[in-house]
Amino acid sequence: MRLLSTLALGAFVLPVAAQAADPHSYAQPQDVVVKHIDLALKIDFPHKQLDGVATLTLDWKNADAHDLVLDTSALKIASIEAVDANGKTQALSYQLAEAVPTMGSKLSIEAPKHPHAIRIAYTTSPAASGLQWLAPAQTADKQLPFLFSQSESTHARSWIPLQDSPAIRFTYTAQVTAPKDVRVVMSAPNDPQHALDGSFDFRQTHPIPSYLMAIAAGDLAVHETGPRSAVYAEPSVVAKAAHEFEDTEKMIETTEKLYGPYRWGRYDILVLPPSFPFGGMENPNMTFATPTVLVGDKSLVSLVAHELAHSWSGNLVTNATWRDGWLNEGFTTYVQGRITEALYGQSQETEETLLAIRNLEKTIGKMPENSQRLAPKPRGMDADDELSDVAYDKGSWFLRTLEQRFGREHFDAWLKGYFDHFAWHSITTEQMLAYLKPNLIDKYPGRMSWDEVQEWVYGAGIPKDAPIPDSPRFDAIDRERAAFLAGKLAAGKLDAKGWNTQEWMYFLDRLPDTPPLAKMQQLDAAWHLTGTPNAEIGMRWYVHAIAAGDQTVWPAAAEHATRIGRLYLTMPIYKALVATPEGFAYAEQIFAKAKDGYHPLTQRAVERLFARVRAQQGKPDASKH
Repeated sequence: MRLLSTLALGAFVLPVAAQAADPHSYAQPQDVVVKHIDLALKIDFPHKQLDGVATLTLDWKNADAHDLVLDTSALKIASIEAVDANGKTQALSYQLAEAVPTMGSKLSIEAPKHPHAIRIAYTTSPAASGLQWLAPAQTADKQLPFLFSQSESTHARSWIPLQDSPAIRFTYTAQVTAPKDVRVVMSAPNDPQHALDGSFDFRQTHPIPSYLMAIAAGDLAVHETGPRSAVYAEPSVVAKAAHEFEDTEKMIETTEKLYGPYRWGRYDILVLPPSFPFGGMENPNMTFATPTVLVGDKSLVSLVAHELAHSWSGNLVTNATWRDGWLNEGFTTYVQGRITEALYGQSQETEETLLAIRNLEKTIGKMPENSQRLAPKPRGMDADDELSDVAYDKGSWFLRTLEQRFGREHFDAWLKGYFDHFAWHSITTEQMLAYLKPNLIDKYPGRMSWDEVQEWVYGAGIPKDAPIPDSPRFDAIDRERAAFLAGKLAAGKLDAKGWNTQEWMYFLDRLPDTPPLAKMQQLDAAWHLTGTPNAEIGMRWYVHAIAAGDQTVWPAAAEHATRIGRLYLTMPIYKALVATPEGFAYAEQIFAKAKDGYHPLTQRAVERLFARVRAQQGKPDASKH
């Protein structure tokens, strides 16, 4: 990837990747870069739209450039004007191209005089891919409507006209009007004492990439969990969430001791309705989290550790393109493990790590060879499909290997230096490697060769000498599972009363893909897994029971898939059902009832699954009729 400029940063000279070509954006940063955005937004719940005015402050790079090219998706443009340094305005000509699937519409604005700023008045679509609008009945408390955004990977363009690429960072302000009694929060410092007066102001002073733009609004209560942290959630959920996340301040302090100060000021958590499509989203200052982690025993709070870790790896140092996504997710998963170990012990960290390793070992060989690489060759896919378990789990496995080879003391010093060196910049894999070689590999010779490093990053699969941690608890579960499947141990005799969530996950994950029906029925009779409120256990149980042919679990699986919109916990249910014609018909019935409560990303994922199945069966795609 061609680097066109450098920035001095302390004692270093930092290559800048902001000019890198991004296949998922129309932006032309070699000509002009958006440095700051001033937003004015009105939340219109009845029409499911945002009425917006975005004023983009520009840094022109090319004296011969004539246009500002922005990313948009289903935006209705009302007007565009130039704004000079004195605030004077002049209407500009523009062209909004036809929409391209996964890319949206290219907005080309004629600006040969290189104005200081450009102001765009626009309205979002009710079907904006980055926004979900919930009626009161779809919320926990059923009092007020709810809105939340999900901008990663390339959905910010559906609610703001901008350069929608992780290589381009900007600061922003926002003035948001909403109905009274509705609380608005954004990916900026939030005031837990803010009056519900219908007017909210936000200021993000640190440069962020577009995928970290976030907004939410609804019936939100606040419970402070520390001097710089709070939990936001619907009133009926907030106390439970505050209890589950009461260690947030300890997590922040733990990470600071490892990798330097938390640089964002406040760190708050917003618990969203269950239709949120992801486990968590690391929006700066305000992590968005799924309620599926509220199980009462803190066994799933590693999700918060993960999103907090993004404050260093991802938000502070960002992947320049989605091809480099492992720089965000692999580094974050490694740091998450270190936080978990420090707060909850080596045993829980090892169990979580082994769950990820065993899952990756099971699945990576089924992937196309290029998808098995941390830094793949160009793939021509939707940005939402760029990230997989490879980025998260192979990436963190590589970093654990470095830690083991070089020792924790040396590796921690290198990683802290990496965060300091690249702070507030977006980088490529190659820039990370250029920092790794002299500052760790060459600094301590003989511990790991450069060929080994390149095999991890550019090679397919997992290197044969990849270290795997030991877990006596998991070893015991392996023995019990084998004895149970062999008929030597009755289901009721499993030593499972004390199993935590991770241990149940491990037991279920390593069952045969198509387990014997009788064994599944015995398990359910002994441990009452059908109807479990624990979504992690439930997803695994239903997938295996469905595969075994147990149709008695279908209604409970349907309830799970209807209540929860998180992709990771919902899509496996659909995939298990569509394996048979009768199951496919049932899955279509579930989706017909659940669709309106799903986020657009979840809707699209299910529809794409159904389309693939119909194509395999030689049937027309019903979604096109």
